Amino acid sequence: MTTTFREALREAHREALARDPRVFLMGEDVGRYGGSFAVSLGLLEEFGEERIRDTPLSESAFTGAGIGAALRGLRPIVEIMTVNFSLLALDQIVNNAATLRHMSGGQLSVPMVIRMTTGAGRQLAAQHSHSLEGWYASIPGIRVIAPATLEDARGMLGPAVEDPDPVVLFEHGSLYNLSGTLPAEPVRVDIASAAVRRAGTDVTVIAYAGGLGKALAAADLLVAENISAEVIDLRVLRPLDDATIMGSVARTHRVIIVDEAWRTGSLAGEISARIVEQAFYELDAPIERVCAAEVPVPYAHHLEEAALPQAEGIAAAARRVVGVHG
Repeated sequence: MTTTFREALREAHREALARDPRVFLMGEDVGRYGGSFAVSLGLLEEFGEERIRDTPLSESAFTGAGIGAALRGLRPIVEIMTVNFSLLALDQIVNNAATLRHMSGGQLSVPMVIRMTTGAGRQLAAQHSHSLEGWYASIPGIRVIAPATLEDARGMLGPAVEDPDPVVLFEHGSLYNLSGTLPAEPVRVDIASAAVRRAGTDVTVIAYAGGLGKALAAADLLVAENISAEVIDLRVLRPLDDATIMGSVARTHRVIIVDEAWRTGSLAGEISARIVEQAFYELDAPIERVCAAEVPVPYAHHLEEAALPQAEGIAAAARRVVGVHG
């Protein structure tokens, strides 16, 4: 069936709600308005106010309420409108959701999913264009996932809801209108491993979420220059799938990491360090990182485009690393 990323997410919610009566969705405008990005459109009419709950504009309060519900045996899906607003709920996420299993000696579980939109490229200016997935990926006690395809948008929520520990699910805002076809029957997606989206022999391009499409576009550009790029979709940012990453490095011996976050303190830096630690002698060239410019994301379209990783910049990085040894 033909669908969009947004509709695939909506169908994933519908399936989770229908499968398990403990599941409910809560957040700002998720009910009558249908969600700020229309992901939950129509679910209130289908499942009622007990299971599709509009909340006050207080991220700390409703995230804390979700944690309490999870502790009492429910399976909440908490929608925080955008990642920058999640900073208001960091205390709940980092000091409570992520730690309670450890601090209770395994007696308490917090089986909740926290969804939020991330990323730039939509002219929403600096305060609504953060890419802070790497921050969350550094926190023990939570799983962090970031679907980039229709299949993953539909298939990753179910396993996330069933996880006994908190899962943070990032939805890149530029992907909501991505369209394509999906099987009529849902396919469960692994939320533990990366996926090789394109096989190649000359260079590995590691990306996720909104960066995946740009990485694939760069691989297309490189074909004309007889450069074969293997493209890895991380999908799971915590825990990172080291085995898939190192396996690809062993095949291509050159690496580019695409990350829409700022280079300093980025997830790209963590991945780069792991490759050096685990596969240094497989490398035939220095690792390249293609990240956002170290500035607040500009509002003006041409400046925003210039500040973010783009396909041509990724392709240029590939030319550099391949050119080191011809």
